[in-house]
Amino acid sequence: MRSQTIFAALLCCVASGCAQQPTVWTFKESDRIGGNIVTLSGAPSIVEEKTGRSMCFKGEPDAAFLDVNPIAGLRNFTIEALIKPRTAGSAEQRFLHIEDARAARVLLELRVVSPQEWVLDTFLFDSPESRLTLLDRAKVHSTDEWHWVALTYDGTTMTHYVDGRRELEGPVAFRAMEQGRMSLGVRLNKVSWYQGCIREVRFTPRTLAAPQLQTRTH
Repeated sequence: MRSQTIFAALLCCVASGCAQQPTVWTFKESDRIGGNIVTLSGAPSIVEEKTGRSMCFKGEPDAAFLDVNPIAGLRNFTIEALIKPRTAGSAEQRFLHIEDARAARVLLELRVVSPQEWVLDTFLFDSPESRLTLLDRAKVHSTDEWHWVALTYDGTTMTHYVDGRRELEGPVAFRAMEQGRMSLGVRLNKVSWYQGCIREVRFTPRTLAAPQLQTRTH
């Protein structure tokens, strides 16, 4: 009877689309994120404000490393992050990096173009022959404010958004990733350190359209 109940629940889950629901990471403690054990570099801090808790990075050597790939096996996916870049920091800052066993990788980055402005830079790498960078230095956003950034991939096209508005897209062949590891606050090889905060990261196993993306920045 118990096995029949579990099977019925699984069928209900599939029918209702629960398998398509996002994995949501919030930051309540620095040594565990999304139920995953974290290896810390430096001392990224958990900062509590009226609107929630965030993990904040002061640049080198602050970062968090996890032995997990939340998008492993996915042909289509959406990654969203709620970030608040600071005015300080180097021009190139990587705040989310995922890489698998065959060196395929996903990067969410920013470029600081003035003390008060930054632009989004996203990157998919499948092989030296198949990779794509999306970057437009004219599409600026304010530092010291919360912004939702998003990268989507639908099997053929990569697109990125800021605060629910599409900025750039382009074609690229990107195979489903294998298991791997990731970092927050820096690239995995410890270059291009991020200065700012991250309040939430979401991994959705499908391609979200603009109206479905997170836009409320608290």
